[in-house]
Amino acid sequence: MLLDVSNAARLDAIANDRSRQLKHTQRARIVLLSAERLNVQDVARRAGVSRPAV
Repeated sequence: MLLDVSNAARLDAIANDRSRQLKHTQRARIVLLSAERLNVQDVARRAGVSRPAV
């Protein structure tokens, strides 16, 4: 998956926004980590979620 700079910046802002719901920040982190082409287990570990959540 390729993310352009503007979408990556938006997702980064969501992932780091403490006033957003946890599910939204986790989803943003999952997408950002997936864009780095990490495997599912690494994405889950780094995002702090289970493998099925990824």
